[in-house]
Amino acid sequence: MKHYDNEPEQEMHGAEAVANFLDRNHASYELIEHYATYAAREEASAAGSPAPRMAKTVVLHDTDGYRIAIIPASERVDLDKAREVFGAGADMRLATEDEIARDFPAFDPGALPPFRGLLGTPEVLDTRLLHYHRILCSAGDHRHTLKISPEEIKRVGEPAVADVCV
Repeated sequence: MKHYDNEPEQEMHGAEAVANFLDRNHASYELIEHYATYAAREEASAAGSPAPRMAKTVVLHDTDGYRIAIIPASERVDLDKAREVFGAGADMRLATEDEIARDFPAFDPGALPPFRGLLGTPEVLDTRLLHYHRILCSAGDHRHTLKISPEEIKRVGEPAVADVCV
């Protein structure tokens, strides 16, 4: 498992922390600035891309802490499949917005980036996203979107890759 030294990002917030992290990991990406959006379809439109290529970062919580599922924005996470991937028990559930705001203060709730090196938690990338050359995902705040290949997410974040959608 790769160890991430994310101290520099701890002082930064939102898209600035994401860009710093990706630059330090020599990732190929595009950071798109736009008007504030609060829904995946809106964010895709603001970034000038089709909605099916939009990914979302779903935060799960259980007694062992948080887990992250990166899935197409048009899909829903299947908790049973996610539990199996993470080896979690029946108490794993979706995290609340209050939990996310409290425990991931460097990022806007609803705009968490898809990198465990920034979030400090295990993650899984849904296989459906591998069908696209580039996808859009949250860049840490509601005014920026990240355009990146799923292969770069795999390389930089080292997530498990599995089918975790309904």
